[in-house]
Amino acid sequence: MTNYILEYWDKIQSGEVVACRRLKQQISRLIEELKNPRDPWVFDLEKANRPIEFIENFCRLSVGSLGQKVKLDIWQKAIIQAVFGFVHKETGLRRIRELFILIGRKNGKTSLLAWISLYLLVADNEGGAEIYFLATKRDQARKGFIECSNVVSQSADLRRHIRKRKSDLYFPLTFSKIEPLASESNSLDGLNSHGIIIDELHAIRDRNLYDVMKQSMSARQQPMLVMITTAGFVRECIFDSIFEYACDILDGKIEDERFLAFIYELDDRSEWTDFRMWEKPNPGLGTIKNYDDLAANVERAKNDSGFLPTLLTKDFNVRETVAGSWLTFEEANNEEVFDLEELRGCYGVGGVDLSATTDLTSSSIELMKPGSNKKYVISHSFMPADTLDQRAKEDKIPYDAWHKRGLITACAGYKVDYRYITDWFIKLKEEFGIIAYWVGYDSWNSPAWVEDMEMRIGYRNKDTLIPVSMGAKTLSGPMKNLKADLAAKDINYNNNPVLKWALTNVSMETDKNENIRPVKGRNQRQRIDPAVAVLISHTVLENNYEDYRGLIGW
Repeated sequence: MTNYILEYWDKIQSGEVVACRRLKQQISRLIEELKNPRDPWVFDLEKANRPIEFIENFCRLSVGSLGQKVKLDIWQKAIIQAVFGFVHKETGLRRIRELFILIGRKNGKTSLLAWISLYLLVADNEGGAEIYFLATKRDQARKGFIECSNVVSQSADLRRHIRKRKSDLYFPLTFSKIEPLASESNSLDGLNSHGIIIDELHAIRDRNLYDVMKQSMSARQQPMLVMITTAGFVRECIFDSIFEYACDILDGKIEDERFLAFIYELDDRSEWTDFRMWEKPNPGLGTIKNYDDLAANVERAKNDSGFLPTLLTKDFNVRETVAGSWLTFEEANNEEVFDLEELRGCYGVGGVDLSATTDLTSSSIELMKPGSNKKYVISHSFMPADTLDQRAKEDKIPYDAWHKRGLITACAGYKVDYRYITDWFIKLKEEFGIIAYWVGYDSWNSPAWVEDMEMRIGYRNKDTLIPVSMGAKTLSGPMKNLKADLAAKDINYNNNPVLKWALTNVSMETDKNENIRPVKGRNQRQRIDPAVAVLISHTVLENNYEDYRGLIGW
């Protein structure tokens, strides 16, 4: 029997397979485990090959060459062996419980999921196995289920033993089933899942859906959660959380022996025009995915800027924002962090976007240290406590999780009490000696808050408490400079996910003089308030830059 993990690694090492850095990290980790097994886990080549043999002997193609036997590519075989081959040396139960695959579109994602799910149904030695295709909407969940059904219909062997019922595929021998399931279902809490299949993880915005389904596997001996996806446009959803978790494992920052990640992506955004790099996010290029179609899409993107984000995200797995956004994800993303102690005793410039009292409200302080162009941003947001959980559920935005992390203050009642913002500035001053010498604000709906800041902290309106016009004439220059600083990673915002999410939501409106100002995108639930607060502080900083340099002794 062949060890396809070793064979795949040999092809990567020789250059026959072009692989990205993240894939090399994962395969090299697997190679190390093969050489030096970690007790109590061993690699069982026979068990690793069982699903491969099942798929190639019993599954049939449901598209293209209908009815023909499946012939797996080496990358597919390596993934399958890695998932099913590492088992407990005494019980024989497999180690991997969670599989994450990031891969470009048209690389056979749905078919691979169907074959794996049919193996879990028929050959995984699990009585009463429940395998679910999971999605936000039932129609989307049915895509993988329909592919399973089509595979069965093309295979006389599977058709003989698996029954197609109204809502599921049923295997009577072990009382097992495959069923599509959506978040709109009313029965998520009563499941006893053996297999959970999520196609296009990026489309799932509700973190609770993932958590509930994962918990539903707790009574099984060797359950499997499989997530396969392209990158997506919506930031700070469950996709970003799982992706970052996978990267932390690969980087050795955290240890999770139950989680396995295969990430196929470009190593750098600029590689999208280099045909030699296209295999990195598309391991099925030339065998499953058509090379000429990809080349045509690349040529179109070179001449159609509106199509480029779709190409980068779906074909090359570059995390992007939607077309028309102010920033690309690469420009907005900065994972650098700092400790507030590093800024103890510093002067900064504040910014506040008051918004509506029933909505998200945000504040920020931007600081610099003498002799460095690096800027540090402390960002915080506020929401009504009585509506926070409801908004998290309805908007599919993790406000509740951000609140638990201390990134959002929940203000008692159904409105944001603007005095909480004043409290925030006072707390930074009292606990860390961080003082916002100037504070800019949008004057809309602000008189009561301005009075509170004047009375409790001693700001002088229009002197150290500065109204900032939200028009393009005022904001255009600072907004362009802020974009440049973010792209250059000269702004460290402590990897604040609320601010990062807001930055990726900002669209821009351009006037006849090419001046720009921030506006919301088409999805009104994608808030921009934290980003606007930072833009306001950045505007005040630029307008008082020389005075600020003198203030900090530079």
